[in-house]
Amino acid sequence: MKLKEALHNTAEKLAAASVGEARLEAELLLMHAMGVGRAGLYAGLGDELPPQCGDALGGLVARRIAKEPAAYILGHREFYGLDFYVGPGVLIPRPETEALVEETATFVRRNFPYSDSVIADIGTGSGAIAVSLAMALLKAKVYATDISAQALDIAALNCVRHGVRVELLQGDLLAPLPQPVDIIVANLPYIADGEMAQLSEEIRRYEPRIALSGGVDGLDVIRRLIEDAPRKLRSGGTVLLEIAPSQGEELAAWVSSLGGWSRVELLKDCCGVVRILQLILTRGVTEQQTFSTP
Repeated sequence: MKLKEALHNTAEKLAAASVGEARLEAELLLMHAMGVGRAGLYAGLGDELPPQCGDALGGLVARRIAKEPAAYILGHREFYGLDFYVGPGVLIPRPETEALVEETATFVRRNFPYSDSVIADIGTGSGAIAVSLAMALLKAKVYATDISAQALDIAALNCVRHGVRVELLQGDLLAPLPQPVDIIVANLPYIADGEMAQLSEEIRRYEPRIALSGGVDGLDVIRRLIEDAPRKLRSGGTVLLEIAPSQGEELAAWVSSLGGWSRVELLKDCCGVVRILQLILTRGVTEQQTFSTP
């Protein structure tokens, strides 16, 4: 069988199994089976598919048809222009989470032009956020916490892959941090219990529930972090949290009712969708402002 035929057949099988972007995923699986890049694949479309590669491809296709995420099958996923190792036990990085990195980097560059900042990525998973920040902010000290030892093992591999120093700490949310920090950034579980069954099969069956399920209204873990944050955050520091767009107004109102935060703001991503809750802590300030980005 020629490579061209193998690519066509693979794309048809994936499409029949309702796999989105079937042609692209067929390319990725065939490239993985052969150990070549896209240029190598297309340069050899007229060549015969080696038998051992055909066997490998069959196994990969069977896994994808069974709804195993492509990122787990391939063992990696791009995030913020970097390639990250991922596997079962960590949430697969999503493009929308890149907004957290952008907003964190913007805050650091604006508020720490001449001094070093201390950042904590809470619930780091694969380490994608922490590593991306360490790459973008060379002077920053970056901590990354996770309750899962398996996740921290994967995060450690990604730190080595990209040659960055991130202090990995195991424990619940902010508890492992050894010092106050300037920025707390997190993509915590925010899916409501009643919405879990509505997730796609590949998410529901394969990605870790602990990284997705946020309780009855999806905000249990986020609330715990916000309540504890003032004890771990320096004056003038910020908390940046990824949230579901539908949670923004309710969550901002709840935070405002707590007091202690000088700024509560909902930030939109590049598509104009509310994606981030930002809090600013200024000790001694009693007047609280709540903003919703127009």
